[in-house]
This record gives sequence, C-alpha cells and structure tokens, in this order.
Amino acid sequence: MKTRSPFFLACLLAVGVLPAGAASRIALGGAWEFRVDPDLSGFRKGWQKTPPGDTESVALPHTWGVGRHEDFLGTAWYFKTITLPDPRPKRVELHIGAAFYRAHVFWNGTEVGTHEGGHTSFFFDVTALLRRENLIAIEIDNRPGRATIPGWALRLTSSGNVWYDWWPYGGLVRDAWLVAQDRAGIRRQEIRPKVEGGAATVAARVFIEGFGATPEPLDVRVQAFAPGSGKLVAEGTRAVAAGPGSQDVTVSLALADPKLWHVDDPNLYRIETRLLDKTGAVLDLTSDHFGLRTVEIHDRGLYLNGERVRLTGLTRHEESPWEGLAETQGTIRRDWDDMKALQTTLTRPVHYPQHQGVLDYADRNGVLLVPEIPVWQFSAEQLENPAVLILAKRMIKEMIEQAGNHPSVFAWSVCNESATSTPAGREYVKAMREYVRSLDPDRYVTFADDGVASVKEASESAVQHADFIMMNQYFGTWHGAAEDLPGALERVGKLFPDKMVVISEFGVPGVFAPDAKGSDELRVKILRDQLEEFGKHDWIGGALLWCYQDYKSYRNLWPGRTKGYVDHGVVDENRQRRPSYDAWKEATAPARVQALWRYDAQRRPVGFRATVARRPPTEIPSYELRGYRALWEVWDASDKLVASGDAALPTIGTPATVEGSWPGSTTRALSLRLRVVRPTGFDAAEASLRYWEPRPGGMDLEELRRRGIDPNR
Repeated sequence: MKTRSPFFLACLLAVGVLPAGAASRIALGGAWEFRVDPDLSGFRKGWQKTPPGDTESVALPHTWGVGRHEDFLGTAWYFKTITLPDPRPKRVELHIGAAFYRAHVFWNGTEVGTHEGGHTSFFFDVTALLRRENLIAIEIDNRPGRATIPGWALRLTSSGNVWYDWWPYGGLVRDAWLVAQDRAGIRRQEIRPKVEGGAATVAARVFIEGFGATPEPLDVRVQAFAPGSGKLVAEGTRAVAAGPGSQDVTVSLALADPKLWHVDDPNLYRIETRLLDKTGAVLDLTSDHFGLRTVEIHDRGLYLNGERVRLTGLTRHEESPWEGLAETQGTIRRDWDDMKALQTTLTRPVHYPQHQGVLDYADRNGVLLVPEIPVWQFSAEQLENPAVLILAKRMIKEMIEQAGNHPSVFAWSVCNESATSTPAGREYVKAMREYVRSLDPDRYVTFADDGVASVKEASESAVQHADFIMMNQYFGTWHGAAEDLPGALERVGKLFPDKMVVISEFGVPGVFAPDAKGSDELRVKILRDQLEEFGKHDWIGGALLWCYQDYKSYRNLWPGRTKGYVDHGVVDENRQRRPSYDAWKEATAPARVQALWRYDAQRRPVGFRATVARRPPTEIPSYELRGYRALWEVWDASDKLVASGDAALPTIGTPATVEGSWPGSTTRALSLRLRVVRPTGFDAAEASLRYWEPRPGGMDLEELRRRGIDPNR
C-alpha cells in the first residue's frame, strides 16, 4: 500500500497554513451532497457552478446502487465545498480513488477533466482554479455501451440479455483527497525485486515531477526495512534535477539474507522513498511494501520459490447488500478472512481491478492473484473496435501502475469469455500481451477462456498468445454433462502440450436446480468430483471455484426474475454459509490428519497419536507445509478442559506425528479437537475424536451408533 505524510484538512485549518515545501495529503471524506439527474439536465442547469437545492447528504465511499436509487441508470452528481487556508502551495491536485463508471469533474464551475473506468484512481491539477472557498462538482454516468468496459456483452446477443454479469454500482465508490505540493513531488515508484540464489536486489524506479520554473538539484533517498523487525537493511541515494515536468531515476539496493514471500510465509519488506532538497528537508515521502519471491511457469507447472505447487481458491465480487461496490475495509477484511479459512492461496479475484485493501490483504496473508480488466463476453466486433483497444490499454496501464508493486500479483488477465477464437480476438490478445509486457516484463499475461475445450486446432485460439491457460469450465451445467469433463481436459492437454492450465472458474449456478437446496447439493458433488479429476492432470496448476458469495445481477437468475442475487456462492449475499462451504473447506485442505486414542488398562483415553500428511502431488491442492503447528484440546462431558498442547511441526514433505497425554480420568466422555494451523494463523486441517463410556449394563458406543442413537444425548 502506498501512503503519504498524513496532513488532514482539519489540522491545516486549525493552524491556518499548509506545510512549507512538503507534500501533504488532505482527506476529502465526511459529508458530500448527492443528486440523481434522470433527465441529464444538470450541466445545462449549471449544477457544476451551483448545486441544486434538493440534494441528499452522503459519505464517501458511496454508491447509489444501494438504497432507493439502486435501479438508477444514468447520471448523478456529487458536490463538496471546501475551504483552503493561505498561503497556498504551488500545486494542488484532486485525487479520486475510483468512480463508477464515467466521471466528469469540475472545480469552481470549470471542467478539469474526465475519466472512464470504475475501479482505478485518477487525478487532475486544480492549481489555477484555487480560491479560499472551492466547489467540487462531479458528474458520474453508470450506463453501459457497446465500447464501454464493462459494456454490453454482445457475444451474448442471441440470448436476448446482453447485460454484463454484475451490478452497475454507480458512484464515488472510493475515497477522495487533495495532494498539496510546493517545489517537487514523487508521482509514483515501480519496485522490481529480483531473487537469484541466496541473494536479492530491488530496483526502485522513482517518478519525480518538478513544479518550479527552473530545475532544482534534489536527492532521491530509498531505504528498505526488513520484515517483522523493521530494521534498516539497505539504502541508496541518487541526485536528480527536478522540474519543470516529469522524469524518473532508479535506485538499486542489494538485500543480504533475503526473507522470501510465500503463501504460508508472506514476508513483506517496507520501502521508504524521500525527495530531499540540498539542506536535507523532505519535500515528499512515499512508502510501499514489497516481497521477494520467484513465480515461474515451466514444464507445465507452477513454481513458487522453486517448489512446484498446485493451489486452490475462490473468486469474489466486490459487493454486498449493505455497501455495494463502495466497500469499506471492514467488509474486505471479513470476507477475505473467510476466504483464507476456505484455503484460498490463489485466485483471479474477479473481472475488474481490485481495491487496494484487497491487494494489501493478499500481500499480508499469502494469496497469489491474477487481476483482470472487465472485458467481459465481448464479441469479435467489439474486440476489433479501435476505441475498445485504446480503452483496454488505458485501463490495464492504470491497473498495472497502481497494483504492480504488490508481491501477491503474479500475472495479468486481459479479458474474460470473449470471442478470442476469432481473428479479431486473437489480434486483441496478441496486442494486449505485447502492451502489458512493455509495462511489466516480469509478470505473465493471460485471459479467461470458456471455449478452449471446443477449438479444433490450437491455431484457432488466442491461447497461443497466453503464457498459461485460464480455463473456465462448467461441465455439469452450461458446458454439457459432467461426465464430459475428463474428455475435455484430455483435448486441452493434447492441443496445448506446452501450456500450464489454471481452472479459473468452475461451480454450479442455481438456475440449474429447482431451488437453492438442490443447487447446493449439486455444487457439493461437482466440486468434489471435479477437484479429484483435476488432480489426475499434473499440468493443472490451480483450480478456482466460482464463487465465494452470491452477487447482484440482471443475469443468471431464477426464472421469472429480472434482477436479484445470483445463486452461485458457498455463502449467500448475507454471508450465510451453505453446506458447500464446509465441503469446499474439507476438499481443499492441504493436509490430512488421522488421530487415534491411546488407552490405559481400564480402556479409558489417556492420550492420542495423530499423523499429519500433506496432499501428494497427484492431488490438488498440493505443496509442502512449512512452519505449521498442531494445536489440540481435550474436553470432558462438563466442558472442562482436561489437557491441551501446541506443537511445532517439521516441514511436511513426509508425514509428521503429533502425540499428547494426560492423567487418567473417571469421566464418562472426552472429546479431542486437533487443528493444523498455518504460519499465518488460519486453520489448514483438523481432526476430532469422541469417547463415550456406557453406564454399567448399557450399550456401548458402537451399538448406539448402529441403532441410530445419538450418544451425546
């Protein structure tokens, strides 16, 4: 996450001045005024200069897609008046975290710019328009079109419903802020780590912008701090003559004894970059974190830090009934904690660039990501439209610049389920791959394809231009009978004998069953059967279930409904768990645990012995278990803790043994729960045992079970 020195507007107003020479970020949260504009008359009526009288108060982040305007498609306006003190800095920029979908921005009635794309940040220079009292007015349009991204899914024309598959949550869906600068500032930095053998280097390419009339000699100082301890481990300084205009300088650092980032050990370094004048005064400061790791694809396998791994996860839409797309950190943390509990180590999160909170979470908790731009179900006509290509390049450039320092990101996706087996589709993917590599040569480029199993020749598919295949498949529902999946995988394996495959979507939409209960029963069967099938093909490096939660849409709904929540998740839209939640958690546990009681002479448990084994490479998921722990507790019938333990496990390539014991007890019942816990604190697997001693003359435990009697009653 990138941060700047924290000066807030209230503090600035209190002291009456902006900090001399230093860059400052001024938060624009709190109350804004909001007004829908159903007849598109706001600009004509001069709302950019004078807000209408009948506005409603809202707070950022905000979407009108939740509440009484949830169905509104069109333009709406946001207004905020701010007071700035004197003296004013040489440059002030207005930054918007994200606005869905097309934003038209005015400052004191004057247009300062437009932005298209609902998931990335943007800014405009407002210096020339500054007054003491300032009106910000932003017109936002959430309507889709033939060349918007996302837009009308014209590949679906024959279906009669060309909506994209999620809700158009219009609004200022992220925060807004001002950046005040004086002489020069840091625009951004690109952090490129490299790991070779037992050493590592990091190159920080720092983009500087000067605001003076003549160049000023400055220094760029970069410092790297170790994971955990925060100890300074490397630093370097480069001189630069800043301004007027933009330039960049690269500072390279050597890192001894590198601590590698891994899905189970997500070590994060911190990097601080300062822009200093020749007196040592700080003009600007930016901070990011980064990770040292290698992610490689070769021999049709995925290798993390040299180890061949097979990973699993779920996808997730950024939305909820209470916040829509305007998510807060609390919702992000809650959902992603749940997804980590569901063994998520890899995901293509969804069809659009991710909130910075999601990227930070994945970095800190060990999730590999393949972010995507929302070119969803586009036709060949759309893909060959020059305007679409220009916009797609702009969107992916913004996504890469804003997410490219995150170690969780190992590849970029350029589209989903579009007409990529046409000449126009092949050219689109090829052009986007070349463009992405020009921006980020260190990561892979791919796209999600739902038709790869049906092509007759490899040359027909744009997969030939991808670094690996992301295969969306719904055998058992949309794509045909479930028993056709093995043959389809065999065809893909033979057609593309040099490509690794990630199953980027599989699962069950509710419309293929009479009710939610039936759809989830089918979902459980599909996920269990298909994970077993994926394991048989060693060139499948990952599998992603679509999806975590039900999400709002105009498509794929129960018959008779034209809007609502798509039944597709292991939890519903309110995060209530379905049986498939536990089925997925169990099916994707990276470890297997077997436990047995140890008895005394009276056949009462006085201990246990358990074996913890990793899943073999012939299954998915599969990877070595490093730094795991075994935590266990034994309770009696009155819920009194009898004994507990916490044992460090060795690296589990070969199985490990866990044992525990306690003094003999006269209690009639005992229960053991043993949890295998990841280094990140999430449970990876568990086992339980129950002991029940019958009363004299009563039936024993096995007899009770044979008769269908619950021994705990």
